Amino acid sequence: MSDELRTDMIQTTAPRPGISRRLGLSAAASIPAAALGLVGIRGARAADASDSTFDRVRGTKILRIAVLPGELPYFQKDLATGEWSGAAIAMAQDIAKVFDAKLTYLESTYGNSVLDLQSNKIDLAFALNPTPARALSIGFTDPMITHPFGCLARKGLAPKVWDDLNKPELTVVFDIGSLHETVARRYCPKANLVGYKTRDECTLALQSGRADAHVQAALLGLSTVGKNPSLGPYYLLTDPTVALPSSMGVQREPDTRFREVLNAWLQMNRGTGQIREWMLDGVAKFGIDRKQLPPNLTF
Repeated sequence: MSDELRTDMIQTTAPRPGISRRLGLSAAASIPAAALGLVGIRGARAADASDSTFDRVRGTKILRIAVLPGELPYFQKDLATGEWSGAAIAMAQDIAKVFDAKLTYLESTYGNSVLDLQSNKIDLAFALNPTPARALSIGFTDPMITHPFGCLARKGLAPKVWDDLNKPELTVVFDIGSLHETVARRYCPKANLVGYKTRDECTLALQSGRADAHVQAALLGLSTVGKNPSLGPYYLLTDPTVALPSSMGVQREPDTRFREVLNAWLQMNRGTGQIREWMLDGVAKFGIDRKQLPPNLTF
């Protein structure tokens, strides 16, 4: 991106005593019109930067979103064509229609999309848990989906409730520092709890027999089964049902109209079941048939 034009590059010389007013006007007239217009350009850019998201999207007809490579069911990039698909892309396309806008994409991560909102690089980020720490710096819509938790388990173990894992003879694994760890420690405190740096390491522990169960949120668990069918099925655990909201992230700003439009959009599409359909279409990209989904899984 080119540097912003600066008005302090324009230099004028004050007329010397005795020079007629007419000459002074002529000197001013000799400054190129394009240079004189720089102040206006910079002022317009400043105004654009200070516009609310609602005004900016409606004015530019562009909706900027974060896209996350490899994060199904929300995002998938076709490496051959560069085209994006997935549940979040379908939702974004529908939201863009509301504003009569086109989509532009910025490749990011879940963590960086929060920073991208703060720095005004994007207008909208999908599938963020509205944690208190994040809420200090960005705004959130109403929940997009409520994301339930469960596990993958070794053959011969078919848990239905959390107490089925809460046994000293069972080894339960999770990725360190995640919500999976929080849930495992809260509901399986009697189990032999083992943390790994990544979800892939947890999957390897389960495959090699070093773990009896791997705690995961539903969509991540289904993704793991899609990549490793022999690990299925995914078990959605209850008693209690543990679920956290997943929302859209927006810029924190005094003007709430953009968020109000998104909330109205969410209420309508959740009520009609359309968001569930988009999510199920995204899950299908794992290679998971709808018949393989836990019967009590809802979005």
